Amino acid sequence: MRVKNAVNSKKKKKKILKFVKGFRGALRRRYSLAKQSYYRALKFAFDGRRNKKGNFRKIWITRINIAARNAGLKYNELIHGLKLANVAINRKMLAELAVNDPESFKEYVNIAKAALGK
Repeated sequence: MRVKNAVNSKKKKKKILKFVKGFRGALRRRYSLAKQSYYRALKFAFDGRRNKKGNFRKIWITRINIAARNAGLKYNELIHGLKLANVAINRKMLAELAVNDPESFKEYVNIAKAALGK
């Protein structure tokens, strides 16, 4: 007796068609197009999760740069000075301090200035 696959095939089709429910036109009605748009959407979602990390890093660097320039240093000088002073703080925390606690951020700027000899 041959193996039949109708139940699993229907389950797979229903899963994909349910996912593409909000898509436009034939992309949600025709299974072959729905399958392509399903995989394409998953790829974009995956790429978006990766891009989000870089976008946040850009935002943090911009915030740090603005606060550092207000305190009299450039961004790259601040980071270099902190590395010379062996201060281990990441950009996310520096940006958080720059926005919410400018006084403690200025302390880090002073540490970097001392390490650079300015």
